[in-house]
Parts: sequence; structure tokens; C-alpha cells
Amino acid sequence: MRRFALLCFSVLMLAACAPQAQPSVTPEPTRSGPTSTVPPSATAPVTPTPEPGAEGAYPGAPLPTIRDDYFVGSGLCVACHANLVDEAGADVSIDAHWRASVEANAARDPFWQAAVRAAVINAPERREALEAECALCHTPMASFTLRARGEQVRLLDGGLLDPSHELHELALDGVSCTLCHQIREQGLGQPASYSGRYNIDAELPPGERLSFGPYDVEQVLAAQMQGISGFIPVQGLHVTRSEICASCHMYYIEGRGAADPIPIQTTYLEWFESSYRRRLTACQDCHMPDAVGGARIAVSSINPRSPFAQHTFVGGNVYLLELLASFAEPLGVPASSAELQASIDRSVALLQQDTLSLVLEDASVSGGRLRVDVVLENLAGHKLPSGFPSRRVWIHLVVRDANGGVVFESGAVNADGSIVGNDGDADPAAFEPHYLAIVDGGQVQIYEAVLRGAAGGLTTDIAQASGYVKDNRLLPAGLEKEDALPDLVPRGRAAEDEDFDQGGDRIEYAIELGGAPGPYTLTVEVLYQSIGYPWAMWLRSYDAPEPVRFASYYDVVPNLPVVIASETLELGP
Repeated sequence: MRRFALLCFSVLMLAACAPQAQPSVTPEPTRSGPTSTVPPSATAPVTPTPEPGAEGAYPGAPLPTIRDDYFVGSGLCVACHANLVDEAGADVSIDAHWRASVEANAARDPFWQAAVRAAVINAPERREALEAECALCHTPMASFTLRARGEQVRLLDGGLLDPSHELHELALDGVSCTLCHQIREQGLGQPASYSGRYNIDAELPPGERLSFGPYDVEQVLAAQMQGISGFIPVQGLHVTRSEICASCHMYYIEGRGAADPIPIQTTYLEWFESSYRRRLTACQDCHMPDAVGGARIAVSSINPRSPFAQHTFVGGNVYLLELLASFAEPLGVPASSAELQASIDRSVALLQQDTLSLVLEDASVSGGRLRVDVVLENLAGHKLPSGFPSRRVWIHLVVRDANGGVVFESGAVNADGSIVGNDGDADPAAFEPHYLAIVDGGQVQIYEAVLRGAAGGLTTDIAQASGYVKDNRLLPAGLEKEDALPDLVPRGRAAEDEDFDQGGDRIEYAIELGGAPGPYTLTVEVLYQSIGYPWAMWLRSYDAPEPVRFASYYDVVPNLPVVIASETLELGP
């Protein structure tokens, strides 16, 4: 047994030290740009990613093998945690799933980079603090190293995002293996750990640093991992709990003209106050779903482990994944075309199957008027949408007459990603209110968070925020608005809407048919967009490299929303 282990160790050392093949130069993927034609309905976005082996398929950039005193690049982890399958024969390789995730590409996110540039342009006096804050969760390993050295953390203009920086490779590795698996249990889920203040031991020397995981690892295998990566695996069940996610998914920023920090992301608290915590449903249950049966956690493992959490980190940011897929080569994305497409498919499936229930109730036609109640139930364990306030969900409702003509429509989407009738898309100084009932096609029910700027207007720059003028994002089950914590309460008209409370919303549509012939076809879609049109247009106003690049990408990749639920009814005259 010892000879076998030593043989495995030698093979794995050779694999870890072998140079990774450089990707061949391939043409930059292109997509047709937006047109002036308004699509009849939103559709789930589909990236034209070539099949594996097809001409022009992107192979993925190599993962970094950089080392410093605190971390190693994910490329060193690949030697052992690739080529894994579950009991159903599905590929559950940790590297193949993770490298196509938003976490792996957190530092490459062109929207985030553009927003950082815009923020420091608007507040040059806060530049050092803003860049250091943004680095905590988007370039966490490099940020930690600089802070441990007592050095300034910069992102732009010679900072971590500059290829000339010594820690650039480590920065681009994003939310990587030896970041998450070094986070200690102490303080997790508490306010002191929010906004990227995770606890990592800076005192342990290289070669003796600990890597926490859900399993107890045999001594021989632990020695192999220590020899290859410099990390000693130890059991730490906290990596399976929601509290570890809170460090970056609870984010506050010092506001302009506000006494208290402004909550920008409160996903963990939303979950904590919901019934999902009481059901013992953790973040990982949805975003790192279990493999089928057991799976080996490494190529050197002998016995399968169960449950095995797949490192897909599936979420709702489909548009970012589309950008990464379409511009994979210039962004240096480590995932292949096929891996990126699989990540997109998983995200769309999550949005369409596990986020929302749509029911149409009390539908009737009488006296030349059609009325219906649209009932939405939030199935997610947090607000819908949750996370960064650029995200929005809205109702698209269409009534057609017997000849197929459109009698009424609310919430249509333009080809540029804007919403027809949305005051906020037409005018950056305005926003669409929350509605109790909709009677006109110019009214749209949009579930979103809208930030108030320091001067009293609206803003899409979180560094300029002083609070919220609207937050009617759908509450999760168990989170009652009357008992909600101050950072979670609805803002605007939703706070007074009796039909808007824990678990969802009910809204009435009363539509004048105007003599159109029946029978009528009523179609309702609920649409999701991770980067709302005002946020994209905000960045167009900056003549700086990152915003200019994002705008050029936005012009190529249509920002069409994902249909997350739909229903159709036929109603007689």
C-alpha cells in the first residue's frame, strides 16, 4: 500500500509540475449586434459557442501555478481534482466546473472592472479605499497577500489588474481553491466578517498551511496533497454552511451623506431570515448541488465520498457568462467553449426551474374588459432578484385577439435590453414605481432595487449611494416585511402593498379590450436580467478603457432577459 501511495505521489508531482499547453490563437467570437426590431418575446439567451472540436472552439487558457506565502494558483490543484465522475457517470471534475463559474472569473468581469473605473473617476479622493474594498472579493488572494505584507492594494493603473503587477496571475485566479478552503470558522456569519472580512491565518508558514474540507482525509493522501500543493487537508464542516458565503454576499459601502453604511448585497441575511434556514437548506444546496451518489474527491482517492458538492457555483448571472463566452480569448478565460456553454445552461436551468412559481387566477372577460390576477411565488431562499442592485425581474403580459393582433402589452423588451414603458430606462432621473394594479400598457411591474444618490437624485454608482428609493424585490418565504430587519425592509410603494409580503406578490391587471374580437389569448412571462439597461448606459458616459470596452461588448452580445416562468390562457368573449 505504501509503495502504491509513493507511486501515485510521484505521478501526481510530475503532473503538477508539467507545463500546461498554451491555447492556440483563435478568432474572437462574434455575435450579431442589436437591431431596432423589438422581439415579440424575450427568450432564454443562447451563446453561439462551438461544439468541442469544432472550428473556432476556444480551448481555455491555462490555470495559474503561481505560489506565494499564503496561496497557490488553481493550476496546482488540477493535478488531483480533475477527471472525476459520480455514480451516474457524469463528469463532476472540480476544475471543469469551477473554471467556467462567475467565481473563477470574478476579476475578469468586464462590467465590474468598468464600474470600478467609473467609481474612482466620480470620487478620486476615495480611490485608494474603493479599490481596496473591491479587491477583497474580486481579487481576494492577491489582495490578502498585499495586506499581509502591509502594502497598498490597487486594482487599476499599475495595480492588480495590470499584467505587469507581480501578483496579476494570482489576482486573475478570482475566488479560487486556496482562498475558500483556508477560511476559518471563527466569526463567520457575523457582521465583522461581512464585506470580504473573512478570517485566514497569516501566521502559518508555506508548506504547513491548512485547507479545510468536509471530509476527514487519510494520512497518506494528506501527505500527497501537502507535497504537491503545500497545504494540509483537515476536516472543517463550516465550508458546507451558508455562513462561509456571507463574507462576500453581505456587502456594505460607506454612503454619501448617510450616517450608516449602505447595504449593497444582503443575500445571507435574506436567507437567514427566511424559512430556508429553518428548513436547514443552505446556500450550497442550490448553488453547489450534490452529485449523484458518491464520487472520488481526487484522482488518488480510493473510496467515493457522499455527499459530493459539485463546484458549479451556479447562479443567475447569465449575461456575464455570455460575455465571457463571446470574448473568452481577450479576457483570458480559463474555461473552454464547451465548459462555458455548460455553465450557461446550468444557470438558465436554475432560473427556470428553481426560482419562481407563476399562477394566473380569477381570469375573466366581462363588459369589454379582461382582468386577471398574476400571482408570483418566490422559490429562492433569498430575495428575487438578490445580490448586486443591477439585477431586475419584471412581468411581460400580452393579450391577443382572435386574429392574433396585440390588444394590450406591458413589459415588452427592446433589442438593446431596455423595457418598453419603463420610466427608468427612458430617463436616468426616473424610475418605475411598484404597482398594486396595472391598467395601462405604459405601466410595468418591475422588481428591483433603485439607489438614491447623495444629491437626492438616482444613481447607479454604489459609491455615490445614500440609500434606496425603491426595493420591491420579491421576499423569500418566511421573511415578513413587518418584522424584517432594517436592511431588508421593502422601500417605496411595496411597503404599503398588502399583497406584497413573504413569498411573493399578487398584482391585478385590468385591460380594456376596445371592441377587439375574441376569444383572447393571454400570455404572461416573468423575465430576469442581471445587468439592467440603466446600469449599462451609465458606463457609456465614461471615456476610459474599462467602460469603453464594456460598452463595445454590450453592443455585440444582446442583453436579452431570461424567461424564468410563463403561462398562457385562452379566454372567451
